[in-house]
Amino acid sequence: MYNLSFEYPYVFLILIIFFLCFKYCKAKESTIFMPHLFLLQKSTQKSSSFVEVLKYLAVILAVTALASPIKIKNTQYINSDGIDIVLSLDTSDSMQQKGFNKFNINENRFDVVKQLVGEFITKRVNDNIALVVFGNSSLVASTLSFDKQAQKEILNYLDIGIVGPRTALFDSLVSSVKILKNSTAKSKVIIVLTDGEDTSSKIPYQITLKLLKKYNIKVYTIGIHSQNEYILNEIANQTNGKYFNANSKEDLVQIYSQIDSLEKSKVKQNKVVLKEYYYFYPLFLSTILLILLIYFKNKE
Repeated sequence: MYNLSFEYPYVFLILIIFFLCFKYCKAKESTIFMPHLFLLQKSTQKSSSFVEVLKYLAVILAVTALASPIKIKNTQYINSDGIDIVLSLDTSDSMQQKGFNKFNINENRFDVVKQLVGEFITKRVNDNIALVVFGNSSLVASTLSFDKQAQKEILNYLDIGIVGPRTALFDSLVSSVKILKNSTAKSKVIIVLTDGEDTSSKIPYQITLKLLKKYNIKVYTIGIHSQNEYILNEIANQTNGKYFNANSKEDLVQIYSQIDSLEKSKVKQNKVVLKEYYYFYPLFLSTILLILLIYFKNKE
């Protein structure tokens, strides 16, 4: 829900000073007695009233811009000792296989994964999350972000074969390391899911492992009907993570639930407010009115 408010509402107090000055701070000028002055005043009254309205509107809009009108888009509470998580997903051709969900045998593996990953993202309210997908190579679909809704929308657009039909598992881990290496979070985690052996990576396994250890990144590996159990288990063990094997949707539900319970954030401490600023609208109108004010003032 969008809430309209002002970032600096106390700025409106300036208007009180402004109106008081207009009423009581009159300029002292020498006067000449003219018996028919009222006729001149009557002829210019319409023009003067218009100029006065312009003057008041210009000042009110300028002060409104200074008060910084905003819409609160979303408020999230995050912890100071949060977890940065990269979700790395296999989008190779083998993820097209069906039968992983016994209640919907026409649903392919990747559709099941997208659903469960979306639910996992929703649960991780306090954490910074990124998305990586891999096929012939790896692709960063989303950098670290607290915007869970945007990430779920990106997830919905991902599909099998988006980066080719093969499996670049190690390259995806290195891409995930690049996202996390400058992170200041207390815990840095990669959750990588694949259903096949690495067939396309350009970066060797040993280099991948060194990078994961260098930046103290924990890796949870998930294998779907895995033929690559040894490597996945080794990566998890070497990085203080854990290896999981999923043979059905029910297994995968349990796995993400278990990882969720293993990687818990601390109590909420900091508030992140996503704002949309609108100060430029009243500022633009105030500038236009000021130009008109100067024009009509000079005409008088």
